[in-house]
Amino acid sequence: MASRPRRTTVAHPFLRAIERGVVLADGATGTALRARGWRGRGDLAALDRPDLVRQLHEDYIEAGADLLLTNTFTANRWLMRRDGLADRVRDANFQAARIARDAREIQGAPVFVGGSVGPLGRELALGAITAQEAEAAFEEQIGALIEGGVDVLVIETMPGLPEALAALRVARRLTDLPLVTMLNFTAGLLSASGEAPSDFGRALTEAGADVIGVNCGVGPQAALDVLQALAGHPALAPLAVKPNAGMPRVAGGRLVYPSSPAYFADFARHAKDLGAAFIGGCCGTTPDHVRAMRAALTGAGIVEVGDRVSSPVGEVVDTRGAIVASEGPAKQPEPVSERSTPRLRDKLAAGKFVISVEIDPPRGVNPRKAIQGARDLLAAGADAINIGDSPMARVRMSAPSLAVQIERQVGIETIIHQTTRDRNLMALQSDLLGAYALGIRNIIALTGDPPPEASSSSAVWDIDSIGFIRVLKRLNEGVDYAGNSIGRATDFFVACAANPTAEDVGLELRRVRQKLEAGADLLMTQPAYDAATVREFFERLGPVEVPVLLGVLPLMSSRHAEFIHNELAGVVVPEGIRERMRSAGEAGADVGLEVAMEHVAETRPLEFVSGIYIMPSFGRYEVAAEMVRRIATP
Repeated sequence: MASRPRRTTVAHPFLRAIERGVVLADGATGTALRARGWRGRGDLAALDRPDLVRQLHEDYIEAGADLLLTNTFTANRWLMRRDGLADRVRDANFQAARIARDAREIQGAPVFVGGSVGPLGRELALGAITAQEAEAAFEEQIGALIEGGVDVLVIETMPGLPEALAALRVARRLTDLPLVTMLNFTAGLLSASGEAPSDFGRALTEAGADVIGVNCGVGPQAALDVLQALAGHPALAPLAVKPNAGMPRVAGGRLVYPSSPAYFADFARHAKDLGAAFIGGCCGTTPDHVRAMRAALTGAGIVEVGDRVSSPVGEVVDTRGAIVASEGPAKQPEPVSERSTPRLRDKLAAGKFVISVEIDPPRGVNPRKAIQGARDLLAAGADAINIGDSPMARVRMSAPSLAVQIERQVGIETIIHQTTRDRNLMALQSDLLGAYALGIRNIIALTGDPPPEASSSSAVWDIDSIGFIRVLKRLNEGVDYAGNSIGRATDFFVACAANPTAEDVGLELRRVRQKLEAGADLLMTQPAYDAATVREFFERLGPVEVPVLLGVLPLMSSRHAEFIHNELAGVVVPEGIRERMRSAGEAGADVGLEVAMEHVAETRPLEFVSGIYIMPSFGRYEVAAEMVRRIATP
């Protein structure tokens, strides 16, 4: 068999998941949206009714899905141009990916987001589209899905090998993300182009697909027949099956699919027994079908998203939120800051090279994805977890709430971000006292990003980050900002921020000096990609008497690098690095990791550098964990 394309050195969580057991995908998107009232083009729902699409994703998460497919099955140039919408391809795919990620964050679930890539339509089969035009269309769609932050690419419902292989070639040129590729089969167990399972399975595996299989077209029984034919070839990639809910009929002017959730539960058990690593439903399936499959597969090799965790009150809760047992009252662990193990400030004082990694709080009430990320980072060797304060001015779980849960359930110290944007001076001090009472000791004082107009929120800004540092230091003296006693003094370890690539470096230098004069104990920088720029900034700043953690944001792809450089205020990615990312192709994550490690190697010897502050993108904590392992290993 031909050698498979080179993958990133960082094992993707999806690939680890299919090695461990079954990944349960969601059900239908198009038919489910129509059942909920959508009457437009399926791919426009993400643009015109994002709330409807997001709610469907959330319902699938609650039903037990481990992977969500974006609402982009028909969002390619050749299908959208029929309605004069070819200029909306990028937006439709990018926004659909963002909506699926939003649903994941709102639910706080460690689910994967799969970018759905469907066929280009009959024009390709009829020869009206050239091979070059087909690959250009796939490149446009796949590029937008990657830009939107999908975790996996799912090339699905392909009528035959030529089109599937074209999509695979493009995907492999653009990214090293895992690739699932599924063909559409007839009841005769042949693809629309006439390929038998063994033929297409071998070809897709050799072309670099990570998971291969069948979806749509046929119902569960025929899909199992195809799966059984594939299962007889052990050299193939792991197998996927995602059938329709039977053959539909028209009733009352709409399609009705006959297969019940109970029937799909039985199908899922059989698919698992045949060795399927990726199981889901296609047209006509609903959250009820997914819920039935989840129940049927529980305890039969489901991956980590189905693991159980202990709740703070001693109940055993599965990661869908259902209480399944009680273990009596749970003993709350001590806050990390009160234990005998060295605290962050002690490690820095002792000269340890400290590593902190940022985790975003969920956009809903379930923190399990963030908590699992913290566990993985602690195991890799991280010293602390940074927790954002509604980053990008979007509503999320409060940083103190997540910090308490991470410290108590994981046992790693946290640094919470707190901004003066959303709280007046009284609320700010009240929150700080509450955070301290809960065991939080490390805070980075920030001014905060302006809220977007669409948020309908008003910024407060009674004080800025410099004033905030003074507030924290007053609390450490045992008084509030007005001089009133608070009884026992706090003992906050106060961090501040600096941006070596700020547009107005002179202004930034003045503000950093003011922060240090106000009493900051630690300096943490925004990401920088040029060691010379970092050195020049600190030379101009002058002697720094506090520890410094340098910010590092690993790049994931060329598109990611361009976004960071052109759309993230205050961050500069040098042209040379952007060119490296452009040349990286499918190895974007690998090259981004190399760039980050090179930056660490160049800056670590600088006398003012006490550690590294890693900011992973798209929730890719496995990339951060690999960085931590490499940095922490002597």
